[in-house]
Amino acid sequence: MESRKIKVMATAIALIMVAMVVDAAGADKGKDKEECTAQLVGMATCLPYVQGKAKSPTPDCCSGLKQVINSDMKCLCMIIQERNDPDLGLQVNVSLALALPSVCHATADITKCPGS
Repeated sequence: MESRKIKVMATAIALIMVAMVVDAAGADKGKDKEECTAQLVGMATCLPYVQGKAKSPTPDCCSGLKQVINSDMKCLCMIIQERNDPDLGLQVNVSLALALPSVCHATADITKCPGS
């Protein structure tokens, strides 16, 4: 039961995070949000790890990350670019977030993201 509550809360946080990113970034990001929302929700279970509250990412986190990488790297880039937005209200450990692909054994070249 506790696990379900955590997943529901993580999904809600991810949805709020996406909405705030889009609202703060304007209309150009609106199109990206539409394309990326479902994928970003799939990564909601990564929040405890990238916030430093969990020692390792969950299998669901890594699975969601791999889906984002395989379907549209732009969505991962969007998360990386907006990570310091104070409107998000989330404390993300940038080192943990940037190391997530490696920890999940996923190949992602974030240096190809604009502005990274």
